[in-house]
Amino acid sequence: MSVKATAIKLKRQSRILEVSFDNNESYALSCEFLRVNSPSAEVQQHGNPILVTHKKMVNITKVEPVGHYAVKLVFDDGHDSGIYSWELLLDMGRNQAEIWQRYLARLRAEKGSREPLIDIVAKYTP
Repeated sequence: MSVKATAIKLKRQSRILEVSFDNNESYALSCEFLRVNSPSAEVQQHGNPILVTHKKMVNITKVEPVGHYAVKLVFDDGHDSGIYSWELLLDMGRNQAEIWQRYLARLRAEKGSREPLIDIVAKYTP
């Protein structure tokens, strides 16, 4: 049985992507969580995923549909090659706590950081 997303809402201020599915499940996934777990070949490295760091403040700038089965998420750090299928988003939602704890454990083991490399400040517009 394949699942379909029925609603996707990007909350830029809180950096959350809310996804609802046709099986009545819905999840709030942080932009950081989605970025560090990107399904892109760049991140997944053919089954040997790289550790993505310094993404605590990352945000999604665009959500683009891919057929009727997925979305491409464009992040403000330039990453735009991950295709997130409905099944993947559902799995990420269902297993979010476990996936996140694995990420944090790997971050600690490899002495990585979630913090941005530069201070993020509000843009000045005269």
